[in-house]
Amino acid sequence: MIGTWMQNIALAWLVYRLTNSAFWLGMVGFLSQVMVFLLSPIAGAVADRFNRRTIILWSQFLLMLQALALFLLSISGAITVPHILFLSVLLGLFTAFDTPARQAFVIKMVEKKEDLGNAIALNSSLFNAARLIGPSIAGLIIALAGEATCFLINSISYLAVIVSLLLMTIKKDEPKKKESYILKEMKEGLSYAYRSHPIRSLLLLLGFNSLIGMSYAVLMPIFAKEILHGGPQTLGFLMGSSGIGALIGAFYLASRKSVIGLANLIASATFIFGISLMAFAFSSYLWLSLILVLIAGFGMMLQMASCNTILQTIVEDNMRGRVMSLYTMAFLGMIPFGSLLAGSAAHYIGVPLTVFISGLFCLIGAALFSFNLPELKRTIRPIYIKMGIIPEITAAIETVSRLEGSPDKE
Repeated sequence: MIGTWMQNIALAWLVYRLTNSAFWLGMVGFLSQVMVFLLSPIAGAVADRFNRRTIILWSQFLLMLQALALFLLSISGAITVPHILFLSVLLGLFTAFDTPARQAFVIKMVEKKEDLGNAIALNSSLFNAARLIGPSIAGLIIALAGEATCFLINSISYLAVIVSLLLMTIKKDEPKKKESYILKEMKEGLSYAYRSHPIRSLLLLLGFNSLIGMSYAVLMPIFAKEILHGGPQTLGFLMGSSGIGALIGAFYLASRKSVIGLANLIASATFIFGISLMAFAFSSYLWLSLILVLIAGFGMMLQMASCNTILQTIVEDNMRGRVMSLYTMAFLGMIPFGSLLAGSAAHYIGVPLTVFISGLFCLIGAALFSFNLPELKRTIRPIYIKMGIIPEITAAIETVSRLEGSPDKE
């Protein structure tokens, strides 16, 4: 993940150095992310049809080749914007198939389902730690050795992932039926998610927040320069503070013992996220802005990882890849559209008002989700009981069953 963040920073720096254009900078980001939105449903059906570890191995290998191609073109001096655009599309394509399979593969690596939430939170901790470390290392290496070195390091880093996957000892997948077509399986996945009230509610909230709320990050350079009157260092402080908040949220979730109570936490986290964005929108003091984006990062992480944990817990295994592809689509796939929406709105009404309205809409989403909480809990509860996640109720049911079958009752 550190290598991935190094490549992201180096690629952005390379594009801006070649073009001196914010448009092409945005276009590269859009092309690398929009493929996740377009292809995730297909990728989810593929993850449910084929061996997930094999899919991840292939996607990691192809991502390694993509980074290697960036390195070779950069080191030769032949790299151009069309090259970067093409390789960005490939990055999005490979990521679209890698992410749902990886999310669905988590259950294979965690033997006890009650530990699933901790595993997901630790994974989020890793991601956010890399988000703090990777850009810092990239900045140093770009200054000393150029962007190409970052691409090479990222390419080499995939070897560790591939070797780790090959060394894993996991329970083999049951043979999967392949009578139906991919498009039919996609439709089944969409229908399954829509019929499930908890899955539908969680995906809608996550997608809405990613579209409306997550776009504040794309406007952060403007806050750093125009509102806080700083430079690249100020931008780094803001992004780092957001990452620290997310890391704190991930560590908190990793310390939790059970999935019970996460639905309430999602509602609270969405409120925290919305309020902190609204306050940040009109802050003109760096110290206050740093505190507010830290809180925003904390709320964002609690919401995202908690949604992931509940989904992974309640989804049936034969539908896991398709549901996690919808999760990927809602979380990552909506971000490029949100960035375009935020950029357009900021052009007409200004950056502070745009972020304030984003936070306000997040509060509305939180309120609607909270209103829907009783029904969500009612539908999740039987699943938790069946899985033994609510042990005291499970024990009571078993006791009653034994008493009903006891000869003394006769």
